[in-house]
Amino acid sequence: MTLDTVKHAAETPDVKLPWAELGLKEDEYERVREILGRRPTGAELAMYSVMWSEHCSYKSSKVHLRQFGEKAPANDAMLVGIGENAGVVDVGQGYAVTFKVESHNHPSYVEPYQGAATGVGGIVRDIIAMGARPVAVVDPLRMGDAQHPDTKRVLPGVVAGIGGYGNCLGLPNIGGELVFDACYQGNPLVNAGAIGVMRHEDIHLAKASGPGNKVILYGARTGGDGIGGASILASETFDDSKPSKRPAVQVGDPFQEKLLIECTLEAFAEKLVVGIQDLGAAGLSCATSELASNGSGGMRVELDDVPLRDSTLTPEEILMSESQERMCAVVEPDKVARFLEICDKWDVIATVVGEVTDGDRLEIFWHGEKIVDVDPRTVAHDGPVYERPYARPSWQDALQADDANKLARPANADELREQVLKLVAAPNQAAKSWVTDQYDRFVQGNTVLAQPEDSGMIRINEETGLGVAIATDGNGRFAKLDPYKGAQLALAESYRNVAASGAKPLAVSDCLNFGSPEDPDVMWQFAEAIRGLADGCLELGTPVTGGNVSLYNQTGEAAIHPTPVVAVLGVIDDVARRTPMAFKEEGQLLYLLGETREEFGGSAWSQVIHGHLGGLPPEVDLARERLLGEILISASRDGMIDAAHDLSDGGLVQAVAESCLRGGRGARLVVPDGLDAFTFLFSESAGRAVVSVPRSEELRFTDMCGARGLPVTRIGVVDGDAVDVQGEFTLPLSELREAHEATLPGLFA
Repeated sequence: MTLDTVKHAAETPDVKLPWAELGLKEDEYERVREILGRRPTGAELAMYSVMWSEHCSYKSSKVHLRQFGEKAPANDAMLVGIGENAGVVDVGQGYAVTFKVESHNHPSYVEPYQGAATGVGGIVRDIIAMGARPVAVVDPLRMGDAQHPDTKRVLPGVVAGIGGYGNCLGLPNIGGELVFDACYQGNPLVNAGAIGVMRHEDIHLAKASGPGNKVILYGARTGGDGIGGASILASETFDDSKPSKRPAVQVGDPFQEKLLIECTLEAFAEKLVVGIQDLGAAGLSCATSELASNGSGGMRVELDDVPLRDSTLTPEEILMSESQERMCAVVEPDKVARFLEICDKWDVIATVVGEVTDGDRLEIFWHGEKIVDVDPRTVAHDGPVYERPYARPSWQDALQADDANKLARPANADELREQVLKLVAAPNQAAKSWVTDQYDRFVQGNTVLAQPEDSGMIRINEETGLGVAIATDGNGRFAKLDPYKGAQLALAESYRNVAASGAKPLAVSDCLNFGSPEDPDVMWQFAEAIRGLADGCLELGTPVTGGNVSLYNQTGEAAIHPTPVVAVLGVIDDVARRTPMAFKEEGQLLYLLGETREEFGGSAWSQVIHGHLGGLPPEVDLARERLLGEILISASRDGMIDAAHDLSDGGLVQAVAESCLRGGRGARLVVPDGLDAFTFLFSESAGRAVVSVPRSEELRFTDMCGARGLPVTRIGVVDGDAVDVQGEFTLPLSELREAHEATLPGLFA
């Protein structure tokens, strides 16, 4: 159907339309008819179908996401919160930072390179749309079994796509994760995050205000790639019997995006833009309806004026296309010429496609005929809201009763040593340099910490040293055992990682990856994770500024582990005072901060040694996490510690091994009184970190911990060229390095 005017639609109520093929339910289609007072035109149906998709409308998650607003902690740093393209926080000295994490999971499984590449491109445009210059990206990844043949298809393509796009943009990739688990085999998670910097006065919002102002579409031409792309692809379970679930994945052009960035920032600098929106999921349907809905009037669009790569595209396809590297700006009439001049300078195609009206309708024309006449809010914001049924799964109690603490432990020192080597060589604990070496982590010269450090850190003011840090974390195994605690453990780990580098945690973005919302078990997991994250953010004082929900990560009946990925952004007054993770100075003292308990549910040890998932995850004490963070930040600022590393996956022995290998120095460890060597090395109790302390600072440091009530235990010294657990075993760094670094190249190189 290439033309179906509003008038014709009103006159032909009984014409059958392909609403089901476009992903709408029957009651949703009837709701569209009710809103319009008639059947929709083909173009209107296209718009409602993509904008009311799960990916765009959050129709299954809205009722739970409200908690992030209802429980939001008071925070003076918040400048822009949930509802815009990305959140914005005040980091001092007149600077604001915008950051966000999003998913491109389903497209990356279908076409790994382009799916991942366009995920990076999309999140970067969200950052540009806020008025900021992007300064860094991060990439939290979850893949299937590392040994599975399809993982060898997906992971190399995803890594190449992220690196290819980000490197071409000249953006350092400073953080992220790579986790392997069979639950992600048919639904890998490719989450992408970005950070941007601007002055306070440069913040821009997505709204079309001012009747007579022009709507300008600029960037790449609109093509047939990604028609319905992420918006429909990510809104239902993968099922080969439904071809509509496998539309073309978007194709990215990072060089075009780089021109788009510079063009947009120059237009911002000259104050030419009233409102702006990137074209991501749902393409032009999203940009026009959201700009109009958020503005003060209506909008008229001439679809014939949209620059096309394919002249055969129908109006519906133009409205649904998710072709990349496109943005939509609202510009005052007397500034249009200059805006177009800047676009021409940067070799960016720009076309006036419409204008803001003084009405309250979004009207779209094609060949002189009106093909869309809607209240834009009904498209952009008034989609379905579902209160999906949910219930604690019938299998949850049995899973928690399958106690990992009762698994067989090493019988002697030789077995203990053997299990340490097996742990550090396991794909999830092994070095990720095979991945990170494909990314440019230091381009632009402002990266001060990058993978594999606890958090990535970027300097944003060369004169003062002001910087920001970001970490992303999420443990799907913990969340499977207890989604409430699992979400809080993800938040706590990310918070701890930022603090360990010396930065003060400020705010949160999240990417919530779950199975089908039509499964009550999954919806219970989702509801519990949201509740846990909202409660945790309130206690830590870190508001959620925005994020993403990715549902339908499920193949048939097999859902992924619930995987809330949490990004924490922090600020540091002077990056010169940052704390790295490497043990570098012989003779420095090693201290363990926090309490160690027998907590092995969901642990790396239980997975690697026994292939087991069961029991309860570690306890969460957010007040303790906050205290630990304050101690780490103060010690970093005042020069009391030279290195710090949080304890998480793999426990103390994993952290010590990583810090020793990073600095090229060994460590002599003594098992503290009251602990056995196994628990000391492998426990994954939360709220802990290991630090190296110069001898001259020992008294000052321990006095500070004691005065604040934080447990602190001297566990050893930086020394030699081995990890020596006294009375148990010695592991030369050369043997440790070989085990740690050979795994991923052996699997994927």
